Amino acid sequence: MTTTQYLVDDIDLRLLRALAADPRATVVGLAEATGLARNTVHARLARLERGGVLKSFDRRIDPASLGFPLAAYILIAVTQRKLDAIAEALDEVPEVVEVYGLSGVTDLLVHIVARDADDLYRIAGVILDIDGVEKTTTGLVMRRMVEYRLAPLLNSPPPD
Repeated sequence: MTTTQYLVDDIDLRLLRALAADPRATVVGLAEATGLARNTVHARLARLERGGVLKSFDRRIDPASLGFPLAAYILIAVTQRKLDAIAEALDEVPEVVEVYGLSGVTDLLVHIVARDADDLYRIAGVILDIDGVEKTTTGLVMRRMVEYRLAPLLNSPPPD
């Protein structure tokens, strides 16, 4: 996961709010919604993408629509000196949606999707077989309580 150092300004924020309201808006539509020139919108969108502010489209795809209705999180304790190799191995598992390095009681938090319980068992076994993985704990997602969202942040007052 890459982290951006780019901080949006007021113009970027107007553009991001317009995109959040209408993700399929064209450059012309965004220009009309924000009162910005088309060239400004185009340049700002390109800069937001280069700066890592705008993420990939695939975050919007529901894995269930691809035949993966089960979601789970696996907490993993690892051999620290093998962390990079473990991350590379996890990147090769198609059902791994994202991986976070953590501080505290465990080392990694792995978000996976699966076709059914047997598939989840298979994926958990693949992960447990990775050299350097010492222990795993799997939690099945029963229900999403709050959808992924950033609108409240977009609409909050700017920091002082």
